[in-house]
Amino acid sequence: MDEQAGGAFHVVIGAGPIGTGVARDLAGRGRQVRIITRSGSGPTDTSAELVAADASDAAAMARLTESATAIYNCANPPYHRWPELWPPIAAALLGAAERNGAVLVTIANLYGYGPASLSQGTTGYDRAHPMTEETPLAATGNKGVVRATMWRDARAAHEAGRVKAVEIRAADYVGPGAESVLGDRVVPNILRGRAVSVLGRTDRLHTWTYTRDVARLAVVAAGDATAWGHAWHTPSGPPRTQREAIDDLAKAAGMAPVPVRALPAALLRVAGLFSPLMRELTETRYQFSEDFVMDSTAAQETFGLEPTPWDQVLADILRSYGYEAATNAMSQEAGA
Repeated sequence: MDEQAGGAFHVVIGAGPIGTGVARDLAGRGRQVRIITRSGSGPTDTSAELVAADASDAAAMARLTESATAIYNCANPPYHRWPELWPPIAAALLGAAERNGAVLVTIANLYGYGPASLSQGTTGYDRAHPMTEETPLAATGNKGVVRATMWRDARAAHEAGRVKAVEIRAADYVGPGAESVLGDRVVPNILRGRAVSVLGRTDRLHTWTYTRDVARLAVVAAGDATAWGHAWHTPSGPPRTQREAIDDLAKAAGMAPVPVRALPAALLRVAGLFSPLMRELTETRYQFSEDFVMDSTAAQETFGLEPTPWDQVLADILRSYGYEAATNAMSQEAGA
């Protein structure tokens, strides 16, 4: 099953939490890894080669991925410039994979589905109507259309026999280093006992995906021919509302629950007048104002993978903020 993953070498585009996780997973398996970022930065605790290059440069990508077994697209262009920056990156990596015979593994999200009312006629992706890999790509917003188009192009090339392509989709990231709703705007406040403000509603179910589970599925899918030509949802635990997730973090840290407040939609609109990032969040606000539940049964059953236990995810998040006492306390409680 892992024969393909044991080939010449693997090329990872991007060194964020997913790219770094993929590189570490591959290096731990004894694979030769090259990480490409615009600056040449990347993790220094692996044997991976670090290379500086522009992922939208088709000629450079073809050259730097020559003889590669797999190319992992873990790039993360600035959020407000997706329509401008993603198409040339996607085209360059698709062309490189086709030219060199490499498996193209693209890390994606759930934006392509759009709001539930567009894809399945309901008001939210609840437990009875979750997103699956069969949910139509019905997004009409700029970011959702970009993501949907990337997969349609890759799948068309795969179906034409020009490339081996697979897409790994995830819900909102949680984990060390992730730009997460449960990250820098939340954890420091919890550890200080302060109130937390969140986007959307606090009582809507939401799926959270651990970054290391994304990396693990990406590596498995690259080496398993049954994965190619399909999109897969990363194994993720049961959905938790924002309030529940924040309460869980506080409990894991040994802290009392903190007040959780929803930011008014009007405030988000005003902030968007001054911040490109906040302006872009308006398109995806439905993900937190409605239930947003993803089903990952297909990947779990096909590849025999399970999501990392929620308690471990919480412990890893807290540890990344230097809160070792929380991990120790949780371990003692679990062993009691």
